[in-house]
Amino acid sequence: MTRKQRFEHVIAYFEEAMPDPETELLYDNTYQLLVAVILSAQCTDKRVNMHTPALFERYPDIPSLAAAQYDDVFDLVKSISFPGNKTRHLLGMAKMVQENFGGEIPMTVDELVKLPGVGRKTANVITSVVDNQPNMAVDTHVFRVSARLGLTVRAKTPLETEKQLIKWVPRDLVYKFHHWLILHGRYVCVARKPKCGECGLRPVCPYFQKVVSKQVC
Repeated sequence: MTRKQRFEHVIAYFEEAMPDPETELLYDNTYQLLVAVILSAQCTDKRVNMHTPALFERYPDIPSLAAAQYDDVFDLVKSISFPGNKTRHLLGMAKMVQENFGGEIPMTVDELVKLPGVGRKTANVITSVVDNQPNMAVDTHVFRVSARLGLTVRAKTPLETEKQLIKWVPRDLVYKFHHWLILHGRYVCVARKPKCGECGLRPVCPYFQKVVSKQVC
């Protein structure tokens, strides 16, 4: 099977099995999504969703967050991983958006990564989810699943993974593709014990053919 055929098979599978993938973070607007994604670094979406309603009620927009006090924000996110750093990131992000972007969250990767707490992955998430831009967010799930499926070859960094995937995924499907891999990695192709028995991609999965099937035998 060629790499092109592998991508075609994977895309066809997901388009049927998961036609409308979405982020599991709860949000109502771009501001809330940006805050939630910053908080989700090295933390589960489920835990973030437990705490963002109170945060959004107290600070419903960029101006209110920019004017917030460290201790007040920290108290609302203290049960999330790295609460100190994330509190500083949220306050810094809001102040920079207020001061440098007229209170409007920018919608390009190059501008977003200038904000505290916003790396390339977060910028790709925001632009692809909000604006359907063809930007590929690579987290641990995308990195792992794309390698196991043979979609990437010897990619050693998230950026290498991103570049390889972008090369093969049709432009109009990029904004969906990372959601497919994230959700597949979260619930099926999990890190330690992938649920290969539940996976419809076994016929084209090098990891299953080279590792799992031999273990079964």
